[in-house]
Amino acid sequence: MKTILVPVELHHIVQSVLETALLLGRKFDARIEAFALSAASNVVAMDPVNSFTVVLREHDLETFEQSRGIFEGFMQDQNVPRGEGTDTRLSYGWVEQTTDGDDFVGSIGRVFDIIVLGRPGSGAAGPRMTTLEAALFETGRPVLLAPPTPPKTIGDNIMIAWNCSTEQARATALAMPLLRQARRVTICTVEGATVPGPTGEQIARYLALNGIHAESMIVAPGQRPAGMVILMQAEAIGCDLVVKGAYTQSRLRQMIFGGTTQHIITRATLPVLLAH
Repeated sequence: MKTILVPVELHHIVQSVLETALLLGRKFDARIEAFALSAASNVVAMDPVNSFTVVLREHDLETFEQSRGIFEGFMQDQNVPRGEGTDTRLSYGWVEQTTDGDDFVGSIGRVFDIIVLGRPGSGAAGPRMTTLEAALFETGRPVLLAPPTPPKTIGDNIMIAWNCSTEQARATALAMPLLRQARRVTICTVEGATVPGPTGEQIARYLALNGIHAESMIVAPGQRPAGMVILMQAEAIGCDLVVKGAYTQSRLRQMIFGGTTQHIITRATLPVLLAH
């Protein structure tokens, strides 16, 4: 994980996003690059005089410069050097985007190893679900969600939320650089919250053949949602990262009926690595 992308948005957990990205960057001597993410979609209006369509951006250049100042100021305070595009040491840089908004996240994210975003919440001022969806569905890359409170560590004690799915297999494969460095790896399967596929013991064997020791557990949920069970188990054993395949069920179904991904995305208090 040598290249990390951080879309910088002026929301209340931007500090946690930056600290999470830096924790990951230090583990891999990575280059961390950022750009200013517009919090609002482009607004289209009709000019009443000339009767032609104009595009109005709610967030102007001053907002973009503020985002850049926050990112570069943070990196300088942490003694992270500004680097050239081909640096292989820990460094930072700024991406001059050609467009703004979530479309740019989905495009530029394809040439980074991982994208770090804030955990979406219910408030209008926080990170947006549309940004996360653009990163998950348009880039082909994993997304690391930063929790509201900055984490102290990341990737030392990892939980794989194994539900036997293609999405979870992909998330696990993309997390291999972190899994190889972890002190402890736990595979957690929630009874009744799986699809047909390999068991937790089988994924543990796969990891063992790749030099990674992992313990496998099966948890009965009782009356609790699977997402709640995963987060409770992760907290109980002191995990600092959950690896989760995103949206085994459709987004629409999860939005209407709820689901494991939706629960974890909106309620996790530790970093979560997601992939679809």
